[in-house]
Amino acid sequence: MAQAQGTAHWDENHSRGFLDNGRYFVPERERQIGIIADLIPQPAPGNLLVELCPGEGLLSRALLERFPDCHVLALDGSAQMLEQTRATCRDQAGRLTTAAFELAQRDWRRFAEPPHAVVSSLAIHHLDGRQKQELFADLAAALKPGGVLVVADIVRPPTASGLDIAARQWDEAVRTRALAIDGDLAAFAEFNRLGWNYFRNPDGEPIDKPSSLAAQLSWLAQAGFTEVDCAWLFAGHAIFSGRKP
Repeated sequence: MAQAQGTAHWDENHSRGFLDNGRYFVPERERQIGIIADLIPQPAPGNLLVELCPGEGLLSRALLERFPDCHVLALDGSAQMLEQTRATCRDQAGRLTTAAFELAQRDWRRFAEPPHAVVSSLAIHHLDGRQKQELFADLAAALKPGGVLVVADIVRPPTASGLDIAARQWDEAVRTRALAIDGDLAAFAEFNRLGWNYFRNPDGEPIDKPSSLAAQLSWLAQAGFTEVDCAWLFAGHAIFSGRKP
């Protein structure tokens, strides 16, 4: 999260850091991907699924595999991320489209066809509260009826005790992952060196602007989504969603 202290905008150094370390630093990564896919109702053949900021492309690949009759549009502001997404999804390249965009801008939110689902993982916390509300409203308008928005992201606990619990859980998740993958704690040491645990210093990195889970669920409802709910919460990371009536 805080790979480059004091950097106000995402850049390719951030992208490189995430690609190098995401397998260690994202809590329960595989479980998150499965839950996001589970929250998408079975689409009709040919429907469009959109991922905002696909990163390494693991979620886009999972969607292409889970829904073999659909196509995926992956949007990212990083050339490195888009290149890696195409590589990760090379076996389904015929059903994947990638394009550059700026998450905070609004021009990309009009699609050639209404999406059945829009998903995003670890991206929306780079928007402030007003920008999140605008995004939710714009995506509610863009989705086809019955379509869903699914967000996986870090969320900011409203209390000091909540921040401490999230910080400790995230540390333990990275320690466990480092030992499972490498058998040592080198990746956990890097996690600490980079200051990646947002909850240890929540006001120290201008690129990170997480909102509370409660606020974001409220904003989804205000945007017109129904069935608004949180499906998973751990280490300050949440998966929440809403359906367009």
